[in-house]
Amino acid sequence: MNTEGFLNFNGKVFRNDKLLISPDNHSFSYGDGCFETMKMLNGKIILEAYHLERLFSSLQTLQFNKPSFFISDAFKSEVMELVKRNKHKKSARIRITISRGNGGLYDTENNDPNYLIQSWDLNVSNNKINENGLLLDVYTKSRKACDDFSHIKSNNFLCYVMGALWAKEHKLNDAVLLNPHNKITDTTLANLFLVKDGIIKTPALTEGCIAGVTRKYLLKCIKDEGMPVEETSITVDELLQSSEVFLTNAIRGIRWVREIGKSNYKTQLAAVLHKKCILPLFE
Repeated sequence: MNTEGFLNFNGKVFRNDKLLISPDNHSFSYGDGCFETMKMLNGKIILEAYHLERLFSSLQTLQFNKPSFFISDAFKSEVMELVKRNKHKKSARIRITISRGNGGLYDTENNDPNYLIQSWDLNVSNNKINENGLLLDVYTKSRKACDDFSHIKSNNFLCYVMGALWAKEHKLNDAVLLNPHNKITDTTLANLFLVKDGIIKTPALTEGCIAGVTRKYLLKCIKDEGMPVEETSITVDELLQSSEVFLTNAIRGIRWVREIGKSNYKTQLAAVLHKKCILPLFE
């Protein structure tokens, strides 16, 4: 952690090394809450409306009180003031973490959302598609749930954490996650797309994947371009037999995958979609 920077907790700015939460904090004790990761370029948050829509949807699903403050100019000013104070002039990764506050399972203080805003400097190289394809494999020691909460960027991210540790141990760039039915959900860092028999496919939200902002935006772009695309159920065999695989998230946009297990992939469509859909956002 950068102890020289600053963070914003419920509207007040503190140094990064300031201890702020109680041991009884509901998010710390139970993973109760959600988070939003956004990319700032030249003073603007990329796909800001999509992020705020997802944040409000998550808060509603998690039964928080509705915080109209989060769509106010004052809140946006807090975000950008923190970025400025941390001296992120051109590009930054911004994270907003929401927690319910203190209490046990049945005696929480209230359902008001507490918020923590953090920012980190981001290299402009993240605006480009990767030159070298990513190395992945399928993680089988855990299963991502398929329920009313699985699409949320929850503060309970254990499946993703363990998958990431496994990927690092095996010198991989990322790990593909499965749901209880052994179908593809997403990866520890991104949503997943594949191309098979000329059709672009991505796991449906009902399969347990995160409702990614870039995923949603890219699906709209693909449909606007008239390309065949499906949100569907995907087996491991179908993934391994695909001609192309690429990942999407808010920070990197699109990254192409070179290898999953013993299967190798070419890159063609990922570069086209990056140029048509992602570069206009990053420029």
